[in-house]
Amino acid sequence: MSNILVVAAHPDDEVLGMGATIATLSKDKEQIYLLFLATGIYARKKDEDIMRAELKRLREHAENAGKIMGVEKDNIFFENFPDNAMDSVPFLDIVEKVENIINEIQPSRVFTHHYNDLNIDHRLSFQSALTATRPIRNRNNIELLSFEVPSSTEWSYPYLFKPNYFVDVSDTYKLKLKALKEYKDEIRNYPHPRSLKVLDAYMTRWGSVIGTKKAEGFEIIRKIDYIREG
Repeated sequence: MSNILVVAAHPDDEVLGMGATIATLSKDKEQIYLLFLATGIYARKKDEDIMRAELKRLREHAENAGKIMGVEKDNIFFENFPDNAMDSVPFLDIVEKVENIINEIQPSRVFTHHYNDLNIDHRLSFQSALTATRPIRNRNNIELLSFEVPSSTEWSYPYLFKPNYFVDVSDTYKLKLKALKEYKDEIRNYPHPRSLKVLDAYMTRWGSVIGTKKAEGFEIIRKIDYIREG
């Protein structure tokens, strides 16, 4: 059993990007941790009391979705960087938050957003994870992978997501769809990319690439095999 960290910008990104894979890894007895960097609540022109209520509701949704995917409540971390404005804070502050969690849980793998995503928070989440997992002395070898988020990654130009690692989720894809239903304020109607029908189509597409019913695809960013002495 190993520890796996998912660095997501907003609650719901983890489900959209790799919900079925999280469920699969959890069934395989891997210990999954979720780190949400931004609030996920757009703050402009909102009353402070309304903001607090919306934030509480969204985080409850994230915990409920995590439970469906097999993630323990204590393994979910929430930070408070501004939604869709993470570029307004010092980048090192973001990196520090990611590094703190990495030092605490010592993951063998970190999953995060794609580097060419349209959303600025997603791109900065990738950059912070890339920086926090840089190979330095006295740190365990950490594999870094990126996922796509429908309604964001494919809307960037050019569309650069090219998965080279796939997870067969034929047995867990329904858990991804069930988990997304917990985000009652984020799910959309077909043909929006965040609709259940389209998400199912994404998994069917990647499944066809590897000859399975359903799959999720990832891009390996960094994987290191060190020569072991002796």
